[in-house]
Amino acid sequence: MSQVFSSEDVYRRYLDGLLSNNRQQCRECFEQWLAADAELGTLYENLVQRSLYEVGDLWERGRISVATEHLATAINESLLNLTYPRLFAQARIGKTAVIASTANEYHQLGAKMVADIFELHGWRGYFLGANTPLRDLLDLIREKGPDAVALSLTVYFNLDSLLQTAVAIRSEFPTVPILVGGQAFRWGGRDRVEGLPEVRCLASLSDLEAWLKDERNHV
Repeated sequence: MSQVFSSEDVYRRYLDGLLSNNRQQCRECFEQWLAADAELGTLYENLVQRSLYEVGDLWERGRISVATEHLATAINESLLNLTYPRLFAQARIGKTAVIASTANEYHQLGAKMVADIFELHGWRGYFLGANTPLRDLLDLIREKGPDAVALSLTVYFNLDSLLQTAVAIRSEFPTVPILVGGQAFRWGGRDRVEGLPEVRCLASLSDLEAWLKDERNHV
């Protein structure tokens, strides 16, 4: 592990850049991390996701404005593009996943990172973004016949919508694995989700990577 990768100072400088809308400072930190660490999953979790959660917490406590939160999210999302030459160079393994935020969930960055992690492990990810209507989600699952469906939840208030979506998917597609996760589950709800048949709640991107590696070992 390199000194740059393990440095808390790099993360703190990145977070400061997000909160001050200093895109150039964030890009410099992002590129440092990308150059120093071979594991993209580590960058996604320990730089991008960590900062995303901290910015969200600051907004929920009224420490920053909605505008600052939106700008920070936009910077985070734009910088993910820097990983794509490495991300899409991975060999494909013939598996597909549908990834979405459910209806009324307008945060899509978490789901985008999940889609990227699938791509990193050789899957083809069909990323539907924010506020995906249930009918359209079911239509795409019918069309693509994916090997997994992943649902992202950022706002706990939308938990019932996610549960309804998972129930509808399970009813029509009884065998497809359903993976759920996101910042909302820091406040609870995991037991309600995992009470559904063959639905798994993943606490982190590391958990998703572990699931993907396990799936690959069973191919």
